[in-house]
Amino acid sequence: MNIDGIPTRTLRAHPDKRVIDIIDQTRLPHALHWVRVATLTEAAHAIRAMQVRGAPLIGATAAYGLAIALGQGSDDDSLSVAIDALWATRPTAVNLHWALSRMRTCLTPLAPEQREAAAWHEAAVIAEEDVAQNLAIGQHGLALFRQIKRRHDSVLNIMTHCNAGWLATVDQGTALSPVYAAYDAGLPVHVWVSETRPRNQGLLTAWELAQHGVPHTLIADNAAGILMRDGKVDAVIVGADRVAANGDIANKVGTYLKALACADNGLPFYVAAPRSTIDFGLAEGGQIEIEARDGDEFRQVHGLNARGVPSSLHQLPAREAVANPAFDVTPARLVTGVITERGISPASRPGLLALYPEESRG
Repeated sequence: MNIDGIPTRTLRAHPDKRVIDIIDQTRLPHALHWVRVATLTEAAHAIRAMQVRGAPLIGATAAYGLAIALGQGSDDDSLSVAIDALWATRPTAVNLHWALSRMRTCLTPLAPEQREAAAWHEAAVIAEEDVAQNLAIGQHGLALFRQIKRRHDSVLNIMTHCNAGWLATVDQGTALSPVYAAYDAGLPVHVWVSETRPRNQGLLTAWELAQHGVPHTLIADNAAGILMRDGKVDAVIVGADRVAANGDIANKVGTYLKALACADNGLPFYVAAPRSTIDFGLAEGGQIEIEARDGDEFRQVHGLNARGVPSSLHQLPAREAVANPAFDVTPARLVTGVITERGISPASRPGLLALYPEESRG
């Protein structure tokens, strides 16, 4: 991904200094601000406070956070405490737990004095794998985009929800990777960007699409259905925070409604996700823990005031009861296909196992 024409990743590792730099996504789209993470507490805060967002980036950040923590102590107790602290930050995104489990498996057999260097190395491997997988998702999605029937004109109109782009990964993105691949290949493409209340992650999607030059239009969440009905959408593609073994999809709240609208309007609904997001140990989506976030995320609106200073206003009194689930689950029957780094699969256990036969053991 380029920012002002400069190739940029969302996470910069500095193992010699035992720190990483991340983009503070709570400051976007108004300001691009880098934050240094130098402690376990800061890594956990970055994940919990959504300075980093998106399941793949959360996983990579957690891996590096563990490496940072081991610089302060690498015995068995220190390793367990650090993993537990990071594990508890976000319950729904499976990449977090996948990355930490992988780090535990890698580090536990080693002598304590070997663990810190090994952790930095394994975290870097996880980050590079994410980039490679996202590039592959982009190419599989591009082939799919070339086949999608366009309802109105020569432009392919894609709708997305939340942010599953470069900002949600180390680089390239999941759901937006095919969009970038299509744009770079000269395929005329336009993206309908859902605002994604209450945290407005769609604003981040619009920001990064603008950085890449991709034509797009930001819409209110509730406008999706009428745009589909009026023939202005050719397909919907979203990312995922967890894919159950049967193909059920946990993603940002509001995803389920878009899948229902697609079904009613005869439109394809695709999910883009790497292997690390697929939880073969989880039978179906009803078992996924849905994170409930603070109601003040709904009661307050953040932005810039008339002087261009970051500020917030209260749109509801503190006493107003608010339900703020961060995710919902879209049943597999509403998903046209899952785009992975290995290809496109039906949203079903047999379909996913056909791409990942090694997971059929046990």
